[in-house]
Amino acid sequence: MTRSLQLLMLAVFLPFIGFAQSRLLTIEEATNMNPKLNPASLSQLQWRKGTSQFVFVAKNNLVFGTAAKSIQDTLVRLSDLNLLLKLDKQDTLKRFPSVTWLSADQFYFTSASKLFLCDINNNTVKAVNSWTEKAGDLDIEKTGLWAAFTLDNNLYISENGRKTAITSEPNKGIVYGSSRVHRNEFGISKGTFWSPDGKLLAFYRMDETMVAEYPLVDMTTRIATVNPTRYPMAGMTSHKVTVGVYSISSGRTVYLDTESPAGTDSAIRTEYLTNITWSPDARNIYIATLNRDQNFMQLNKYDASSGKFIKTLFEEKNDTYVEPQHGPVFLKGDDRKFIWQSRRDGFEHLYLYDTEGTLIKQLTKGQWEVTSLLKTDKSGSKAWFMCNRDNPLERQLYSADLKTGSLSPITSIPGTHATQVSDDDQLILDVYSSKTVARQADLLDAKGKQLQTLLANENPLKNIQLGEMKIFTLKNEEGTDLYCRLIKPAGFDPLKKYPVIIYVYGGPHSQLVNNTWLGGAGLFLNYLADQGYVVFTLDNRGTDFRGRDFEQSIFRNLGVREVSDQMTGVNYLKKLDYVDSTRIGINGWSYGGFLTVSMFLRHPGTFKVAACGGPVIDWKYYEVMYGERYMDTPQSNPDGYKNACLLNYVKNLTGKLLIIHDDQDGTVVPQNSFTFLKKCVDEGKQVDFFMYPGHEHNVRGKDRVHLNQKLVTYFRDNL
Repeated sequence: MTRSLQLLMLAVFLPFIGFAQSRLLTIEEATNMNPKLNPASLSQLQWRKGTSQFVFVAKNNLVFGTAAKSIQDTLVRLSDLNLLLKLDKQDTLKRFPSVTWLSADQFYFTSASKLFLCDINNNTVKAVNSWTEKAGDLDIEKTGLWAAFTLDNNLYISENGRKTAITSEPNKGIVYGSSRVHRNEFGISKGTFWSPDGKLLAFYRMDETMVAEYPLVDMTTRIATVNPTRYPMAGMTSHKVTVGVYSISSGRTVYLDTESPAGTDSAIRTEYLTNITWSPDARNIYIATLNRDQNFMQLNKYDASSGKFIKTLFEEKNDTYVEPQHGPVFLKGDDRKFIWQSRRDGFEHLYLYDTEGTLIKQLTKGQWEVTSLLKTDKSGSKAWFMCNRDNPLERQLYSADLKTGSLSPITSIPGTHATQVSDDDQLILDVYSSKTVARQADLLDAKGKQLQTLLANENPLKNIQLGEMKIFTLKNEEGTDLYCRLIKPAGFDPLKKYPVIIYVYGGPHSQLVNNTWLGGAGLFLNYLADQGYVVFTLDNRGTDFRGRDFEQSIFRNLGVREVSDQMTGVNYLKKLDYVDSTRIGINGWSYGGFLTVSMFLRHPGTFKVAACGGPVIDWKYYEVMYGERYMDTPQSNPDGYKNACLLNYVKNLTGKLLIIHDDQDGTVVPQNSFTFLKKCVDEGKQVDFFMYPGHEHNVRGKDRVHLNQKLVTYFRDNL
C-alpha cells in the first residue's frame, strides 16, 4: 500500500474510530447511578479553624495544604483514627467522617448516635456525648458540645450522654424544636438555636392541634392504615408558633412575647416568626415577624432572659409580599452593627444597620442580586458576598468596603463560584463550574489572584456522546429577556426533523438555566437528547434571581404569565427548521407539573404529549405559607384561584397525558391528582396515571430509574 493511500484511508476512517470510542448514556447512568460520571470533587474542602491551612479528605485520609507549597500532607489517617477509636472501645469507621472544626487542633464528628472529639496535638479521640438512636433535628452546641434533639414531639438536650427533657408534652399536636415550623418556608431549616456562649437554647413551639389532619395512607400494613399529617390548606386555620428560651444553668424556660399588642389591626397581626438570630453577647434575640398576608414584616428585638419585647428596629411593606430569608449578620469587629439582606428596592441587596434600627447605608445597589452574604472581616470593615452582578446566570465573589461602600470583584472566571474566605481574611477557596468546566478548585489570595489549582478541571463525560448545548435569550411579548437552554440530539442532522421535549419548572426560588456544568441540565435531559429529542428549557417570569418585579409578576394569578412566557419558547421552537412542530412534548414535576398541565390544557393541540409528577391541580389544596404568599387566600382572591384551577380546563384535553404521584406526598397532597382523574372521568377524557408507593414528593434511589424509564417509554410510544 502506498503512503498516500494509507493517509487517505486514515483520513476516511479516523472520524469513525473517534466516534467508536464514545458511547451514549445508559438510563442508569442518566439517573446518577454511576459516580464516575459526576465531576470530581475535593471532599470536605474547608479551612482549618483559625489557620491559613485548608483541609480535605482524600483516599479516606484528612490532608492539609498551605499557600506556601503545592504538595498536601496527611493530617489524620483513617487507620490511625480507627486505632484511637478501638482504644476508646468504640466501633471503627469505614470512611472518614464529616468533621467540624472547633479550633486549629480539635474537631468533632458524629457516628452511631455519638459525638466524638478528636485532638490532633494530644493524638486522642474520645466519645464525649450521645443520644437516642431515634433522635431527630440534631443540633450540636460548639462550646460545651451539648446536643439538642427531638424525640417524637418533644425536645431534649444531652451532655456527656445524660439526657434532659426540656419539654414533656403528651399532646402529639404540640411539637417542640422541629424544623417543620412554617413548613420550612422563610429560610427556616432548623427548630433550635444555641446562644453564642452555649448557655441558652432558643426553640420553636408549634401548636398544630387546630390544624386539619390530611389522611395519607400507608399500604405496607396488612390492612392499610391512615398516616395523618397536619396540613393547613390555603385559607384554612394554620398552626400557632411561639419561641421558648431554655437556660441550662437554671433549667427554666421563658417564652418570648411575640404576640401582637391588643387592638392590633388583624391585617398586620403577627402570624409567622422567622429568621431567629442571637445577638453576639447572647442577651437578645432578633426575629423577623410577618403577618398572615406576608406583606408586612417587622424586625423585632427581645430580651432573652425575660422574654420581653424590646423594640421594633424597622418595618418592610409591599403590595405583594415580603419574604425574609436571612437574619441579621453582625459585624465581627463591631457588635453594634449588622447587615440585613432585602429586596426592598426591587433587587436583593445588603443594608448596614445599627442595633437601634438606624439605617447607616445601603451597601449594594443595582439591577442585580446578592445571592448570599458570606462573612465580614475581623475588623468589621469589609464584607464578602456572592452575587450575579456580571451575569444573571453566574455567581461571583465580591467584597464591599463598609465605610466607603466601594465594591471589588474577587473572582472573574465565567461560571458559578462557591467560595470560602479564611479566618485571617487573606486566602480564598474557590470551587466553580461552567458550561465548559465540570469542576475546578483554586486557592486565591484576598484580591482573587490564583495561587494554586487544588483540583484541575476534567471532563467526566469525555467518552460519552452528547448533543450540542447552547444558552441564549428570547424576548417575551413585553420585551423581557428570558434565558433558555437547548440541547440538540446526539449525532444531530440539520436536514432531519426532530421531536421536542420541553422540561419546565417555572416556580419561585428556581433557576434551571445557568452557567454551570451542562448548563444546569443534568444527565437525564442529556439522555433524552441522546434518544433523538430536542430538549428545551426556559426560565419564565416568576423564577428567581432576576429581581422582585420579575418574580412577583405572577402574584395572585399563577399559571398565566408563566404559561405566556413558555409559549414564547414554543413559538421559537416551531420556527426552527429541524423541529417537527407536530411532535412537541412537555414534562415537569411539582410546580413544573402544574405548568405542564396548564400549558397542555390552555393550549390544546399545541402539545402532543405531556408527562408530569406531583402537580398542583387546585391551589386551594396547597398549604398556607407558600400558597397564600403567591395567591392570597381563596376567600380574598376567588378569581385567581378559579383561573389557576386546572379542573376548569379538562374539557380541552387532547393528546396523551400521564400524571404521576407519590402516595406519601405531604407537599402536593394526592388529592390534587385524584380530583383531576375524577374530572377526566366526568368529562369523558382519557388520561394515564401512575402512583409510586412509599415515596413522598419525589422518587429517589433505585426507583428513580423506574420513573425515568417510564417517562422515556411514554414519550417514545406517544411522541
